[in-house]
This record gives sequence, C-alpha cells and structure tokens, in this order.
Amino acid sequence: MATTADIRNGLVINFNHDLFQIVEFQHVKPGKGAAFVRTKLKSLTSGKVLDNTFNSGVAIYPVRVERREFQFLYKDEAGFNFMDNESFEQISIDEKLVDGADLMKEGQVVEILLNTENEAPLTCELPATVDLEVVYAEPGIKGDTANNPRKAVEVETGARIMVPMFIEQGDKIRIKTATREYSERVK
Repeated sequence: MATTADIRNGLVINFNHDLFQIVEFQHVKPGKGAAFVRTKLKSLTSGKVLDNTFNSGVAIYPVRVERREFQFLYKDEAGFNFMDNESFEQISIDEKLVDGADLMKEGQVVEILLNTENEAPLTCELPATVDLEVVYAEPGIKGDTANNPRKAVEVETGARIMVPMFIEQGDKIRIKTATREYSERVK
C-alpha cells in the first residue's frame, strides 16, 4: 500500500476494481483547504482515459508490473502473436491491447507491460517512431504549395498517413507512433 505522495507517471494502480496507468498528475496545494492530486488515468482493460482527484495522503494500491521486449511474429484470428526476446516463449495478445496495431510490421520489437503476479499482458507499446515504406501514393499536384498541403498515403502495414506532397510511392518514411504523424523521409 502506498499514498498519493508515491504517485508518478507510468505507475499502475488498482482503482475501482480495474487496473489504471497514471498518464499525468499534478499536486495542488490551494491557499485554503487541504492539498490534493489531480490525475489522468488510463484503463489498461478498456483503454478509456478518466480524470480523478485524490485527496492528499489517501491510500493507493500499486500493482507490480514489468516491461519486456517482445518481437511481433504474426497476426491470426486469436490476436497478435509475440516472442519474448530472452526466453523465446510466445504469447498471444488481444487486438484491443495493442496501440497503433496498424503501424506494426512483422519482426518489429515492441515493449509489453506484464502484470508480475500472473504474467498477464496489460498493454503493448510500439517504439516512439517506426520506419515504413509507402506502397501507394497519389501524385502531387504541381503548384499546390499554399498552406503546407498534405496527401494521404498507404504504408506497407496498411495504415493511411497524411504526408507532405513530395512523398512518392517507394519512399521510406518515419512515423511518430503516439500521434500517427509523418516525421521525416528516411534514406
């Protein structure tokens, strides 16, 4: 058992009979009254984000979790299949636990958050950026350069990304996985 003084970003807690990861927090000490902690919590089972305020000193119940690197192998009807890079064990994860699944290609190394009590996977996180090849791109319109124009392209995993007009089919591009935005062209 811990208190609100132990709250930090990334901490996983048991709250309202569900597992939540703390995305943001802010300690507030108003001029009048008791201090409190504003938090933004993300449910690890449903993915929903909620705002909650804890009074200062209230007990919270952290859950021990471990981050491990896994390699994405393939997708089938059961979900996504990964292999542990250290023990070579394979696990299958439901599609709803994988953020940005359409940006993941076979052989991609990801981090999976595991509950240490029962070795159950909680979330799957892609690296900050991924490099993918453009398999389909409409040709850019000559002279259309006002206001930073963008066009939609399809990458090798099937995802559609908005990119600048100069990107063509066959180019490799770097994509920020958190925002799904084009970052740069890769040589």
